[in-house]
Amino acid sequence: MTYCVGLKLKAGLVLLSDTRTNAGVDNIARFRKMFVFEKTGERVVALMCAGNLGITQGVVTMLETAIKRAKGDPEVESLMTCETIYRAAQLVGEAMREVQKRDRAEIEAQGAAADATIIMAGQRKGGELRLFLIYTAGNFIEAGEDTPYLQIGEHKYGKPILDRVIRTDTSIDDAVKAALVSMDSTLRSNLSVGMPLDLCVIPVDELKAKTQRIENDHKEFRQISDSWAASLKQAFHSLPAVKF
Repeated sequence: MTYCVGLKLKAGLVLLSDTRTNAGVDNIARFRKMFVFEKTGERVVALMCAGNLGITQGVVTMLETAIKRAKGDPEVESLMTCETIYRAAQLVGEAMREVQKRDRAEIEAQGAAADATIIMAGQRKGGELRLFLIYTAGNFIEAGEDTPYLQIGEHKYGKPILDRVIRTDTSIDDAVKAALVSMDSTLRSNLSVGMPLDLCVIPVDELKAKTQRIENDHKEFRQISDSWAASLKQAFHSLPAVKF
């Protein structure tokens, strides 16, 4: 499994993903689930993937191939050349449908699930920040004022902190902390989600991604994890007793 979360704020986009892929208790591996494409000052698009690894890798490869082809052929449409970020989400959906059509029957015939989901985020010059969730069928929804974050994979453990903290006017620094607490809660409760983590921050109108790989020995993440655990214990013990 996996856990990926994307936050859409007035100040920018914050994306976080794990790297564990689990095909059984004796078959655990690391695979990058975050992919960033950018032309500094012009456009930045980031993807995070969950679900069947063969499907998501096929989708990403198809999108990467189109980007390479578009460099030599202006008639080729890609994530880096399409008119809007909304159109970019459509291109991801179209690639998802094509790969599903090609591979789904064979995958399910082997007894495996072919479902997959992708979070896509980005901004182009002159456009707004956008955050989309693309489903297996290729359709998608967009984050907005009422729902400023999207999750895929094992999302239930990390949702409570986001519901309590994240608003569109949340600062990027606070959003990064919230995303890391959300991931830490998931890591503690689900063994199918694991380190290292990939963090991506896209400040509004900078049109450049700031990325970081977070390993087990990452000092700030360990401090956040330990402080959050201690704060929860302290808050629990300060709750009033229930008379019965």
